[in-house]
Amino acid sequence: MTQHTDPLVALERILSPHCRVTRLSGGALISDWRRTRFLGMTTADVRTLAGRDCAERAELVTGLVRAGCATTRRTAYTDAEVRRRLRAVHLLIRTLGFGRVLRLLPLAAPAYARTDLPSPADVARLKSTVEAHGRSSWLVNDDCKTEAVTAFILLRRRGAGAVLHVGVREHPFALHAWTSTAGLCIPDAEPGGHPFAPVLSIGG
Repeated sequence: MTQHTDPLVALERILSPHCRVTRLSGGALISDWRRTRFLGMTTADVRTLAGRDCAERAELVTGLVRAGCATTRRTAYTDAEVRRRLRAVHLLIRTLGFGRVLRLLPLAAPAYARTDLPSPADVARLKSTVEAHGRSSWLVNDDCKTEAVTAFILLRRRGAGAVLHVGVREHPFALHAWTSTAGLCIPDAEPGGHPFAPVLSIGG
């Protein structure tokens, strides 16, 4: 079995589900951009964390958790969280406009790759929840823009490499938005079987 001799490579492998590792001359910088938390580590600490001593490694990981740079895995969003997010996104789109909201997405849902990505089953449950609440809410009223942006934010904050698409159909003319990841689209990319040609993609 081939093992990495570079401690930083091992450190990245250990912490990749939680945060990013940046090489520095005197050690490393551990950062969680989602929560704007940072922690510097010396070269000695990097070697200890990447080493084989489980007790010392556990102590350092505990320090990272206390510093806010490593968090437990978020497995799913509750129905109430999805419902609140849908309403908030819909009001934001109505207030600022869809174009401005799209420009704000890199701030609301920054790229953050994880190794413990949500499974297709997790994404399918989120799709079902978003679409169900989107249809049942008189405020959202099955609005594809709201559902797509909400799904994009929730998935990106969960660590998935989601992509938000805006598509157009010429005859009859119509616009549609959807978010894709893990082979699924939220909402459906072709509602009613009508295809839309993507004209804008965010997050790809």
